[in-house]
Amino acid sequence: MLTLLPAGVSGCRRSGSHLPITRLNRSIKKLIALLSVIAVPAVFAQACLDKNILYWQAFPPGGESDLSARHQQVVLKKRCPAIDTIIQYKAGAGGGLMWAQMNQLPGDGFNIVGINLPHIVFQPIEGQVQYKTEDVTPVFWFHYTPDALVVRESSPIKTFQDFVKTAKANPEKISLGGSGLNSANHGAHERLNAAFGVKTTYVPFKGTGDMTTSIIGGHVDGAISYTAFAINNKGKVRALAVAMEKRHPLLPDTPTFRELGIDWVDGAYRGIGVPKSTSAELKKRLSDLWAVLNNDPEMKELAAKSGFELVNVGVEQMDTFMKEKIALYTEGAKRLNLGK
Repeated sequence: MLTLLPAGVSGCRRSGSHLPITRLNRSIKKLIALLSVIAVPAVFAQACLDKNILYWQAFPPGGESDLSARHQQVVLKKRCPAIDTIIQYKAGAGGGLMWAQMNQLPGDGFNIVGINLPHIVFQPIEGQVQYKTEDVTPVFWFHYTPDALVVRESSPIKTFQDFVKTAKANPEKISLGGSGLNSANHGAHERLNAAFGVKTTYVPFKGTGDMTTSIIGGHVDGAISYTAFAINNKGKVRALAVAMEKRHPLLPDTPTFRELGIDWVDGAYRGIGVPKSTSAELKKRLSDLWAVLNNDPEMKELAAKSGFELVNVGVEQMDTFMKEKIALYTEGAKRLNLGK
C-alpha cells in the first residue's frame, strides 16, 4: 500500500530522530487545505447543471427573498460560469400565488422556487390559498432571519419601552407593516401584541420592497420584520428589539426580546423547492449544489453583511426537519386562531 505523507515527512524512521508532533500537525493541515482547494471546484463542477436555472420568487423585488436570490445568483455564476440563474417574479397572496402554481412548472431540475417557513404552514391552515403544505416540495433550506421590530428613523419612539408605553396609551393606533397575511411577519405581530399586552394594527404588504417605501414615507409607523431588513435599511429605520439568543453584531445597541423579559427566538426560514414531478436524482443534485453554494466564503460574507443566519438542511435531513417545523407552526397557528 502506498501511503501519502506531507512534504518533509519521511516514510521511515531515522535512528534517534522523530519529526516533532507540532510540525507533523502543521504539515497535515497544509495538505488538507491544499486538497480542499483542489476538491471544491471539482465538487462544484459535478454539481453544476448544464442548462440555465429559472429561479421563481414568490415576492416582489427588493425584499429579503430577492436579496438572498441575488446573492446566490452571483456566487453560482462564479462557480458555474457556463450557466445563468434567471430570476422570475410571481408575487401575490403573501407568496401563496406562486406556491399554488409551482407544481405546474416542469419538473426538469431547472425550475426552482423560493419558499418560506412558516408561511407554507400558516397559509393553508388559514384556508385562503389554493395549496396545501404537502403540495410544496422543499429540497434545501439555506438561511434563517430572526424577527425584528423596527420604526422609521425619524419616529419619536426611540426605545422598546417607548413603543410599549405609546401602544398602551393609544390602542390600535400604531400601525406595523409586514410581508403578507398569515406569514412569519403576521404571526410575529400577533405574538408581539399578546406577549406585551398591547394592541397594534398589522398592515400586510406584498413584500418587503413596497413596505420599505411606506415606512420611510410615514404611511405606517414601523414594521415587524427581520434583522436583515433592519441592517439593510440602517439610517432609514431603527430596530427596537430582535428575536435572537444574543444581540446581533451589526445591531449592538438593539436588545433581544429575552433581555426584555420574553423568551422569543424565532423568525423566517428561506429555501428552495421544486415541482412534485421532479425526480429524486434531480432533487439530490440541486440539494448538493445549494449546500456547496451555501459554504462558499463569498456567500458567508454576503449573508453576514445582510443579517442572514446560514443553515444547511438538505434532502437527507428534510423529512425530520419538516415534521418538527410543521408541528411547531401548527401549534403556533392555534395560538394565533388561524383558520377559525
